[in-house]
Amino acid sequence: MHTLRGMTDVRRILVVEDERAIAEAVAARLRAEGFAVEVAADGPSGVAAARRIRPDLVVLDIMLPGFDGLEVCRRIQAERPVPVIMLTARDEETDLLVGLAVGADDYLTKPFSVRELAARVHALLRRMEKALAVNRAEPAPSIVIGDLEINPAERRVRLGGAEIHLTPTEFDLLVHLAHRPRTVLPRERLLAEVWGWADASGTRTVDSHIKALRRKLGADVIRTVHGVGYSLEVSR
Repeated sequence: MHTLRGMTDVRRILVVEDERAIAEAVAARLRAEGFAVEVAADGPSGVAAARRIRPDLVVLDIMLPGFDGLEVCRRIQAERPVPVIMLTARDEETDLLVGLAVGADDYLTKPFSVRELAARVHALLRRMEKALAVNRAEPAPSIVIGDLEINPAERRVRLGGAEIHLTPTEFDLLVHLAHRPRTVLPRERLLAEVWGWADASGTRTVDSHIKALRRKLGADVIRTVHGVGYSLEVSR
């Protein structure tokens, strides 16, 4: 479970990026937004920094020396779940899906706007804080649909009794669909209500997360209604 600090405390962001100009631009923007930022330039130092400073969020490049960002994400998520935004120079679906599968919550393809990155950071942290606040105030009951069990209070998912590891964003997306089973929800609505984005420019992000959920839960769990959106269709 994520343990973000209180709203009045400074949030810590770890930026793992080997291109110095990009790392410096990202760090400068995030510091201007009020975050405490640490930068690492390769895979091993990124993992070590995550272990040392216990960041509230990680901005992580896929292509890194030492070992790549996918391995960094695997290692830091194995030690302590933390929100991750991945940066990639390659706009290939396979890379994006693998990144989501190993624990990334969101991604941006280079070249990107540091303003857009800062907005994504704020949105992801707000969503994590809101979910934790809701659970603390009034723990939600478990949702059971077929052999899928979702425990919002513990942020755990089981399918057929086996626990399934989901990223924070995957979990929030699944809960949103589970609250309205067999109801088709438009991609734009999911983007607004799960990600908190006001425009529809990131609908591909929804598609990628749906594909990641299917890889973990089974291809038949979520139904696609082409041109409209998605619905949870657990019938087992």
